[in-house]
Amino acid sequence: MKTSLTALAVIALLAASPAAAQNLIIRGGTIHTGVANAPSPEVVIVRGGLIDYVGEDPGTTRDALQEIDLKGATLFPGFTDGHAHLDGIGWRELTLNLEGSASLAEAMARLSAWAEAHPTGPIIGRGWIETRWPESTNGPRFPTAADLDAAAPGRVVLLGRADGHAVTASSAALAAAGIDATTTAPSGGEIARDASGKPTGFLLDAAMDLVETLRPQADPQALRDAYRAGFRVEAAYGWTGVHFMSAPWKDIPLLERMAEAGEAPIRVYNSVTPDGAEALIASGPRSVADGRVVTRAIKFYVDGALGSRGAALFEPYSDDPHTTGLLQTSAAQIIPLYEQAFRSGIQVATHAIGDRGNSLVLDWYLDAMMNVNGETPAIRDHRWRIEHAQIMRPADERRFAALNIIASMQPSHAIGDFHFAPARLGDARLDGAYAWKSLLDWNVVVVGGSDAPVERGDPLIEFYAAVARRDLDGFQGPDWRPSEAVSRQQALAMFTTAPAYASFREKELGTIEVGKRADFTAFDIDLMTVPLADIPRGHAVLTVVDGRVVYERP
Repeated sequence: MKTSLTALAVIALLAASPAAAQNLIIRGGTIHTGVANAPSPEVVIVRGGLIDYVGEDPGTTRDALQEIDLKGATLFPGFTDGHAHLDGIGWRELTLNLEGSASLAEAMARLSAWAEAHPTGPIIGRGWIETRWPESTNGPRFPTAADLDAAAPGRVVLLGRADGHAVTASSAALAAAGIDATTTAPSGGEIARDASGKPTGFLLDAAMDLVETLRPQADPQALRDAYRAGFRVEAAYGWTGVHFMSAPWKDIPLLERMAEAGEAPIRVYNSVTPDGAEALIASGPRSVADGRVVTRAIKFYVDGALGSRGAALFEPYSDDPHTTGLLQTSAAQIIPLYEQAFRSGIQVATHAIGDRGNSLVLDWYLDAMMNVNGETPAIRDHRWRIEHAQIMRPADERRFAALNIIASMQPSHAIGDFHFAPARLGDARLDGAYAWKSLLDWNVVVVGGSDAPVERGDPLIEFYAAVARRDLDGFQGPDWRPSEAVSRQQALAMFTTAPAYASFREKELGTIEVGKRADFTAFDIDLMTVPLADIPRGHAVLTVVDGRVVYERP
């Protein structure tokens, strides 16, 4: 049976169990195996969910195979999003999306329209970024409760910044949460106030917890719908797997049930929230549905984000000398947890963006490992990670290599952040900013991801950002450090072999080789040869997981 990519409609969610795997022969386009120096094969044959043959077209086979004609598309090993928030991707589809708002006025107009269309209940939204708004010409202009009140009078409104490290609450939301002039900000957070001491509605990092109970996202059916939406979006982008960062511990049983019921079309590798640390350490790694959902890591936070000035720096921000950012934890709090995880074989992933944040995590990782082993040779295969690793002192790049720490980085952050990072950091600190190539030169494993819904989540945007280091308009500022762009081969590894290694599955995933699982991504462009500017204009046309087609572009 022959299948044409142009003839099929989108396949959103299909039974995901290996038993449902198809026997396939894929040909009709360029095939990149991801294996160094390997020739480009003519066909790939899949049997029982595994790659059975890679090579010249045999013409006929011993059994009936479903043929997929690539029609000139290009096949790659399955792309894995090495850092994303699956729940947030789903909720973005179901709530107010402020992504791309060109001004505060536009964001508030979207809020007004949403409030009119949804006249009851709290309003939850996310995606605004103030850095390029015209209202921020003379300094950052964050939305305030007064702005939200004018756009949606009397409503409980929570609008999150795109980076997930700040939220603006309406007056009704502040009142419902009991936040007033007497409220003290929790450690690691900040409540913005006006000259009289009254909260403006802007809550930074840990202060967001004060309004968390106002979110209506605890409804079990709504939560399942959000995950279904997240799966649908990721599969349509061409992702065959996602490293789910800050996966809520309470949601792990739901994800496992969905996988067992065939509702998880792509792979999920969970790094759970700290509230699940003790339980995961006690139980050890979890895996269901033949590895479709694996839970093996814990995600911690050491600081905030650069855009909201929460990233922890050694020296004050260049555009705000009154702050060096915020620390979310301390050595006394976190090192004992690191030690327990190390003893139990649980992977650790820690969010660190600022140069001080990254340096502290490296210090604490080493301390924990030394405390357990008393010597450094025993730390070799822990595969601990630092998520983002955005800004660091060049000397700390070498420490990533010395300690075998994985750098989990999201290339699109650079092409967005570099519009404001020079102002935040000054020129000297840009030498260690978004330093993908420098880390690779030290033989550090660099995992590529998207951080969606902080960013759009398209693998082609991430690949483009890594190899071009330009924004989507082709602009590159004089201080963007173009030498940190990576080669196309290195970028491919960032989204295939590196996440396979970072999830302890390099023997199963990451390349197109006989015996590995049949995970493939096909795009309508050849990422290895197409002009750089054309990369983000392409589309995923085929997503295959365990030999099962989970998405085809109509």
